[in-house]
Amino acid sequence: MITKDTGNYLFPEGFLWGAATAAYQIEGSSMADGAGASIWDRFSHTPGNMRDGDTGDVACDHYNKWREDIQLMKRLNLQAYRFSVSWSRVMPEGRGAINEKGLAFYDRLVDGLLEAGIEPLCTLYHWDLPAALDDRGGWLNPDIADWFADYGQVLFEKFKGRVKTWGTINEPWVIVDGGYLHGALAPGHRSAFEAMIAGHNILRAHGAAVKRFRQVGEGDIGIVLNIEPKYPASDRPEDEAARRRADAQMNRWFLDPLMGRGYPQELEDVYGEAYRDFPQADFDLIAQPTDWMGLNWYTRSVPENAPDAWPVRARPVKQVQHAHTETGWEVYPPALTDTLVWLHEQTNGLPLMITENGSAWYDPPHAIDGRVHDPMRVEYLKNHLKAAHDAIGKGVDLRGYMAWSLLDNLEWSLGYSKRFGITHVNFQTQERTIKDSGLLYAEVIKSNGGVL
Repeated sequence: MITKDTGNYLFPEGFLWGAATAAYQIEGSSMADGAGASIWDRFSHTPGNMRDGDTGDVACDHYNKWREDIQLMKRLNLQAYRFSVSWSRVMPEGRGAINEKGLAFYDRLVDGLLEAGIEPLCTLYHWDLPAALDDRGGWLNPDIADWFADYGQVLFEKFKGRVKTWGTINEPWVIVDGGYLHGALAPGHRSAFEAMIAGHNILRAHGAAVKRFRQVGEGDIGIVLNIEPKYPASDRPEDEAARRRADAQMNRWFLDPLMGRGYPQELEDVYGEAYRDFPQADFDLIAQPTDWMGLNWYTRSVPENAPDAWPVRARPVKQVQHAHTETGWEVYPPALTDTLVWLHEQTNGLPLMITENGSAWYDPPHAIDGRVHDPMRVEYLKNHLKAAHDAIGKGVDLRGYMAWSLLDNLEWSLGYSKRFGITHVNFQTQERTIKDSGLLYAEVIKSNGGVL
């Protein structure tokens, strides 16, 4: 039972508390033990792509420090750990031969988590496509759906009975918008035509992996979407139209076909001549029933009509009355409640999990007297957990919360300039220090939300 009237934020019994990471952001040693290069190895080593010339060559050195990191998880009272597998570490060419040493790393990690009483949640793909597949067209090649299913099968069979919760692809929209539309992320392309094709093939790959999982896997499988709710800047019709375009391009582009609704009609308005029709068989594949859906949530957006803002013709208006994180994102927890309720309705009550939620604030490069005080992150965490609790009170079937992130890490093309961790990493020494936000989170988990 959920009680709130007295200020008590106890979560439902069995609610799963954890933290999340991604392979390229923390592992380092990306070419070790026979691994192949990924598109992020290439992108980060191309001059001009990364803030301060940073790369993931070392990152948090999790590839070597994973045992220490599991002990860290235990100190945080984590019940679950969401991680991703590097496709090119397991299959250097992206297809065909398996790199047994690379697969053995994840084998040890999963066993270590289980021995520590921590449930492993495995994401097949968090942006690090094998470079060898990119050379074959990557997400622009329709064959990638089968390549992805074959890769998934290797992991489904290897970890059968040990990993019970699977995610196929992390944030399809970011892969496409950053990697194929605006070029800010790997592989760095800028083409609306490519964006439409890549987005469609990512969805097809998800469907193919789910279908394969039903044949050879065991447990539950879903996908992880980033949803950024859109609130119109005014009641003018043109701002409402801008809101709908922005919502279609960021949120419903991927959600709607997953739910069997095809692409939202506004998408054709956004992409114009780059928009494409696809066969119904593709949409049947994409809409494979899943067991759960992951939500990555950070902020909201308040768009206004902006004819010069390609291709959506909408531009967010900064809400100066609220705090903004180091990444410029507005802090507005009520929008998380709204999003969870909306997603619950849009998915016909599918079980949901917050697979990422967190915030970047300034932290010093090293701990001071063994502590890292991060009061803004503490407040962000508390208020967003309360917002998640409010959504449960409104009938949302929310099963768990994964804080982003376990560790300060490589924030993609922003390098090491933005810290999201509940654990501080001194990138010179690799020393880990649990921040005040992490100490709070450990108490939240211990009390199942009672300390909120």
